[in-house]
Amino acid sequence: MAIDYKDMSGRQKAAILMVSLGPDISAKIYSNLSEEEIEVLTLELATVAKVPSEVRGKVFEEFHKIAVAKDYIQEGGIEYAREVLEKAVGAERAASIIDRLSGALQVSPFEFLKKTDASQLLNFIQNEHPQTISLILSHISPSQAAGVMSQLPPKLQAEVATRIAIMDRTAPDVIAEVERVLEEKLETALSTDFTTAGGVKALAEILNLVDRTTEKTIFETLEEENPDLTSEIKKLMFVFEDIILLEDSAIQQVLKEVDTKELGLALKGASDEVKEKIFSNMSSRAAAMIKEDMEFMGPIRLKAAEEAQQKVVNIIRNLEESGDIQISRGGEGDTFV
Repeated sequence: MAIDYKDMSGRQKAAILMVSLGPDISAKIYSNLSEEEIEVLTLELATVAKVPSEVRGKVFEEFHKIAVAKDYIQEGGIEYAREVLEKAVGAERAASIIDRLSGALQVSPFEFLKKTDASQLLNFIQNEHPQTISLILSHISPSQAAGVMSQLPPKLQAEVATRIAIMDRTAPDVIAEVERVLEEKLETALSTDFTTAGGVKALAEILNLVDRTTEKTIFETLEEENPDLTSEIKKLMFVFEDIILLEDSAIQQVLKEVDTKELGLALKGASDEVKEKIFSNMSSRAAAMIKEDMEFMGPIRLKAAEEAQQKVVNIIRNLEESGDIQISRGGEGDTFV
């Protein structure tokens, strides 16, 4: 029985696409799917029969249109995608493509801001209400949000940080209104129900990427105003002072990656306890050389020490992400290995 492309489900088309792409590419696609999606797609793959070349061609064409339309939307929104497609294939066909693909295209709120430099983004939002700023930072990437957070006034940093941490869900019409104010030309398709963003985890991800001074300012203020929240955030983070909690084997692994000059700068602003922990995991000769370098430096700017400390922390976090060391967080009796 011939396969009618018009009657095919999205799952069937996905299965045909996977078969056509071959096992190597399909395996990479599988690695980005949820367990439920893998189960559904595997079931379809198991039932795929011989597919005519013209059907495979239509599947590839539809997939290409989805990819192209999504790129257009990321550049400038639904209306921008429609305008480009109209110029390419005509108004009627463009409308058909947008309507047919609208269910497949997942457009994130504030998509138009995600390619904006942090300094430029700051100009967009610095005069907005703290709740508005929090909403925006919760929907962009942690690295971009960290760049903006670092440039906010200290008092505003703490307020925005608090609002991100306690934020739960925001109604789509609120998000749409904020988007409209920031970019009147943007008309984005928001999902029904609610958009989940913010929370302690989101704030921890942002603070993991901000500069050391910003991180300290936020924590000092939060510690006074909401110590319980501060404790909860820190459970999800690794800060420079936490080096004393690392196992010796982990510290030795970190020291292999840290530049000697940066380590000296970092230790200039460290507590005696941290210094002792580091030196005890070095040879006597290496420790003596570091101490000599630190004395030779003389007084240094606090900012220089904090920047060096942040570099060390970033190395620790990268080693954790690569699986070379593990950092256990949360709960009593935390261990760092």
